[in-house]
Amino acid sequence: MPIRRTAPALLALTLAACAHGPATQSEASRWESAQQLVLVTSADWDATHAELRRFERHGGAWAQTGEAVPVMLGRTGSAWGLGLNAARSDGPVKREGDGKAPAGVFTIGTAFGYAGTATTGLPYQAMTTNDWCIDVPASSYYNQIIDRSVVKAPHLDQSSEPMRRDLHANGDQRYREGFVIQHNVDGKARQGGSCIFAHLWKAPGETTAGCTAMAPASMGALLAWLDQRKHPVFVLLPKAQYASLKQAWQLPEIAP
Repeated sequence: MPIRRTAPALLALTLAACAHGPATQSEASRWESAQQLVLVTSADWDATHAELRRFERHGGAWAQTGEAVPVMLGRTGSAWGLGLNAARSDGPVKREGDGKAPAGVFTIGTAFGYAGTATTGLPYQAMTTNDWCIDVPASSYYNQIIDRSVVKAPHLDQSSEPMRRDLHANGDQRYREGFVIQHNVDGKARQGGSCIFAHLWKAPGETTAGCTAMAPASMGALLAWLDQRKHPVFVLLPKAQYASLKQAWQLPEIAP
């Protein structure tokens, strides 16, 4: 959700608080209000290809909406991130620059893009040439999207994440449509990973630096379906971890 600070052009995308502790049946209570669930499953921790499914909860039961679609993950697969579920160590752990997509359960944040408006039930922020996501752990704005023409602080000019990639990266369309996956709240875990989004892929089969990427048609349908009032969550898990956590986390059944 965007927050306007004292300078009106400054944007920060706030994230849901991290939870820590052992995995228990009650862990699912942290996302029990979710009526929409975006589920991404991969073959294993090293897989870069995955499938995305949409689910809605009706009377306590999850029902799939539409068909599964292909998505691409980080160039080195996935690793446990910092989200709504307790921190885990039964697998790789996400670190800044490791090229892994964060696994776990995450709140879905603000939608963003190049256009002035978008068809979505999420809050939407149109990006400008001065909006950057700060991926520098030493910065006090680590893992936040800010307007660099307004904010003046050390390390901001070291960020490599312009939100208008079309203007700063030779017409790149990857951030033309997307939304924030709320990993590592406000950068509280330094080196824990930053600027995690769902966005368009550059080309089918091309990996990301740690985000989840998909075809424009898939993103358009997803954004139009997502509704902030239904408290949507984003879940990413390798299939073995999904099978072992499905009951405790009250996740939906998926076809083999």
